[in-house]
Amino acid sequence: MTVTSMPCLHLIGYSGGLEAGGQKSAGFMHEVGIASEILRASHAEAARRPGARLVAVTVRIGVLAGVDADALRFAWDVMSEQAEYDPVTLEIQIMPRRNRCQQCGCEFVTEMYSEPCPECSSDNSTLLSGDEMQLASVEVEE
Repeated sequence: MTVTSMPCLHLIGYSGGLEAGGQKSAGFMHEVGIASEILRASHAEAARRPGARLVAVTVRIGVLAGVDADALRFAWDVMSEQAEYDPVTLEIQIMPRRNRCQQCGCEFVTEMYSEPCPECSSDNSTLLSGDEMQLASVEVEE
């Protein structure tokens, strides 16, 4: 039995998740769609290795992606139980918001939309990450 981790960086397209006023959507219907796409892409990636069985999937979700991790996990569990495949473990890595200062180039993690650079105090920074949703790795058993 061989377990292989196959990295892949397929971006999963999604926009939305917040209603006007910054309130979270009441339902979790979009998490069902996201879980379905992750499951589909994971099995497609595993199928590239004939005879391999999908064991685990890791996704990276930025804090600004508008995805409720608990709802995604619930949707994943329900879909995994109903699928014709063996159960697959889902690992969710929450990625922080990272900015880069345009003045000095410093990269820093922040929870604020507009936070001064910790190195030079400039207010001029750009978003580097925190809005991503990536299928980070697919683990198969051969």
